[in-house]
Amino acid sequence: MIGFDPGLRKTGWGIIDVEGSRLIHVANGIVHSDDRTSLAERLMQLFDGLQQVITDWEPASAAVEETFVNKNPTSTLKLGQARGISLLVPALAGIPVAEYSPNHIKKSVVGAGHAGKEQVAAMLKILLPQAKINGEDAGDALAVAICHAHNGGAHGSLHAALKKDHTATGRGGAQILFKGTR
Repeated sequence: MIGFDPGLRKTGWGIIDVEGSRLIHVANGIVHSDDRTSLAERLMQLFDGLQQVITDWEPASAAVEETFVNKNPTSTLKLGQARGISLLVPALAGIPVAEYSPNHIKKSVVGAGHAGKEQVAAMLKILLPQAKINGEDAGDALAVAICHAHNGGAHGSLHAALKKDHTATGRGGAQILFKGTR
């Protein structure tokens, strides 16, 4: 499954796989757009880059972080347009796409919806210790993919595996999620 952290300058992507209750890092990266070009050209650059990622990796499902509202409406609108590209590319490939709020993603990964970026980054090192994360945006995209796995993405494989894990003693789904990857 693939997660996207949309942005007009940089859209992060991260791919994970699930084996039982274990998360496995597959790949991650960032698609850049050239801020010296027009908005239409930048959106096309994101489209082409994300389409190449989907073609190369053939994920079974996708998830995209929902847009938060900035103080600057122009920035929010541009972020929404980049987010639209992140939703469109997998949908055109016939891949089901889910959406998660930033707080939901943080809660799924860290256990707290208002966790800081540092806490998310620290948990990524625990959950995906073999991963070399290619920047903050790629890390955020991996967090989206983990959230998707935890919430039944890819036909609920991780969700079902966690329900079957009778040795897990932690409170809450996030603590159980961490068990299989330590």
